[in-house]
Amino acid sequence: MNTQIIDWQAISTQQQKDALARPAIADNALLTTQVANILSQVQKQGDKALYSLTEQFDGIALSTLTVTAEQIRQAKLALTDKRLKAINTAYGQIKRFHSAQAPQDIFVETCPGVRCTLKTEAIESVGLYIPAGSAPLPSTVLMLGVPAQLAGCKRTALVCPPDKNGKLANEVLVAAELCGITEIYTIGGAQAVAALAYGTETIPAVNKVFGPGNRYVTEAKKQLSQQVAGFAIDMPAGPSEVLVIGDEQANAAFIAADLLSQAEHGADSQVILLTNSEQLIAKVARELQTQVALLSRREIAEQALKQSRLILTNDMVQAIEVSNLYGPEHLIIQTENPQALLTDLRNAGSIFVGAYTPESAGDYASGTNHVLPTYGYSKVISSLSLADFSRRYTVQEISKTGLTNLAECIIELTNAEGLDAHQRAVTIRLEDANLEDLVLEGK
Repeated sequence: MNTQIIDWQAISTQQQKDALARPAIADNALLTTQVANILSQVQKQGDKALYSLTEQFDGIALSTLTVTAEQIRQAKLALTDKRLKAINTAYGQIKRFHSAQAPQDIFVETCPGVRCTLKTEAIESVGLYIPAGSAPLPSTVLMLGVPAQLAGCKRTALVCPPDKNGKLANEVLVAAELCGITEIYTIGGAQAVAALAYGTETIPAVNKVFGPGNRYVTEAKKQLSQQVAGFAIDMPAGPSEVLVIGDEQANAAFIAADLLSQAEHGADSQVILLTNSEQLIAKVARELQTQVALLSRREIAEQALKQSRLILTNDMVQAIEVSNLYGPEHLIIQTENPQALLTDLRNAGSIFVGAYTPESAGDYASGTNHVLPTYGYSKVISSLSLADFSRRYTVQEISKTGLTNLAECIIELTNAEGLDAHQRAVTIRLEDANLEDLVLEGK
């Protein structure tokens, strides 16, 4: 294990920049071409392409793309009571937090006779992409399905790569049912995103797609969002990351466990510790050595640790500055007084405060959403919420009096911009109301 230990004060500005550099996201011509070819096949051949691509990439010859109601019923029967309880508990927690995010229409009379409204309505159709790697991800189903359910999206379609038997995990199906999702398809990869964007004989197109995936899925989302009119994606996606701020009072074993919880996601994950304590760095380094040896995904975690950092800062003020510069997906604060740091901390997808608030809690059951901006996008993009499943639009209603009150302003500005037709749309109404002369005279 070769996690770098860095003294922030002892390195140059360029070296500091290099220390916070993320692992490069694969962005090469070959990947772009491969994904573009997949998208083209789906667009031209529909279901036929989905079947052939699934057999090509997953080695599975599917007979159908659709999950039946009976399969969902059987999935529920197959799970233990303990597993069902855990899924239901997580569902309740996530629903409780997201229910509080319900928007309210805003009504403002900006001047007499001019009434402006901001309204919110659910996106009509959404697609949820659920990865299926080494383990099922019912948590991601809940994180995407609950806000879609609460927002009131008329149609929610879920896609997920099938196992070697062409099936989806029981946990995924049960979580989907809780979220009211009955439209479920056994398809994954770039071809699944293409189906959601273009539509096929079996899978109708959706307006927006959500969910993480591998580099092929990420590239497909990127390309399709630029190609298909009216099709949107949730956010740019990169490797998982966590940054921990700790002081001399912090529990080194807790910190090491938090760092490894993200390192095990993938070899390209990045984990960072910021602390003003040399002793803590030494303790965490030892704990990482001890704990990583116990992981079932040890090799993956060790690869991730190679591009991770244990950084010594001058004080907590500097630690905050470095954290804000990095903009982590997950930010954990393990200090004597963690609340005191919150005032100045920015640019984080989700913040975990105190020694007994592991990132894992947010991933599964605290109630907050685990779909978060990565790769520094936390500086400009928010964590997933109910708002992402809705669209906002404005309404205005203006009376004759209201238009009279606005007319002088509009006429002057249209003169400035040379837009005669815009002006005429106002003056023709004033003429009709015999009010133009009064406005132009400033009466």
